Amino acid sequence: MSNFVDYVKIHCKSGHGGAGSAHLRREKYIPKGGPDGGDGGRGGHVIMKGNAQEWTLLPLRYTRHIKAERGQNGAKNQLTGAYGEDVYINVPIGTIAKNEDGEIVGEIMEDGQEIILMEGGKGGKGNEHFKSSTNQTPRFAQPGMDGQEGFIVFELKILADVGLVGFPNAGKSTLLSSVSAAKPKIANYAFTTLTPNLGIVDYRNYKSFVMADIPGIIEGAAEGKGLGHRFLRHIERNSILLFLIPADSESHFQEFKILENELKEYNPELLDKDYIISISKSDLVDEELRKEISAEFPENKKPLFFSGVTGEGLMELKDAIWKQLHG
Repeated sequence: MSNFVDYVKIHCKSGHGGAGSAHLRREKYIPKGGPDGGDGGRGGHVIMKGNAQEWTLLPLRYTRHIKAERGQNGAKNQLTGAYGEDVYINVPIGTIAKNEDGEIVGEIMEDGQEIILMEGGKGGKGNEHFKSSTNQTPRFAQPGMDGQEGFIVFELKILADVGLVGFPNAGKSTLLSSVSAAKPKIANYAFTTLTPNLGIVDYRNYKSFVMADIPGIIEGAAEGKGLGHRFLRHIERNSILLFLIPADSESHFQEFKILENELKEYNPELLDKDYIISISKSDLVDEELRKEISAEFPENKKPLFFSGVTGEGLMELKDAIWKQLHG
């Protein structure tokens, strides 16, 4: 089983608020002390917290229920009950939380960012709050309020500077392994990559950027075919896109248009991102074939050629990526 998990559903329940106290002051020399009860404490929250050290939702995979602590009841001497202890759910940066209706509750974009998913119930008011000129010794207090309860869906969309887009076996994993220390699984068959891989790419003058090798797309992915939405949602968080079309493709430009259309079908805003078109496995073609391949593309969409195996064209590719990121 893969140790990359990007979707988890958990039943969450915040703490019940503590009840207010209906205590009446009764001391030896104060026979008519009146109401003396304190408020109940707030129930514990269920809180999602960003953690830059996490990169998968795997730690939550087998968590079925999360429950925060109940608030303590109020006490005499107008003492407020202790708050219930909050429960923190550590998630990777890029995690979205949705409720049962699919509405987004919050997104984690920074390390240490906190979002309350379920608010603890408010504590009840003690009888001190209910005294009046006509009721000087109220013998009742307010009960605590219920906490919130429901299912929360956690969905991870990986964050990277550049995301690799291509059909299965287009050479994405080979490229990532060639320009970074990442070691994705590589083999000569479709869907070698079943989960996203991230790599830090070294650039000139000790600069770097993050590259994401994402499971290969197929025609119909926007409709759920293949890895479907599981692939496409990771594309949304990448700053720029790098389309990879293998040199041995039968129709290079047509393959690019299919990839482009799948992104458009899933989310038209993806086409607003900057992108670079590249021809992978360029060690398989000579200069004459390269010219023919390049001629398939419009003047403003000419591809870059590179080989992850021989290293040819990798520096030029990194230059183009850096220019798009910081141009």
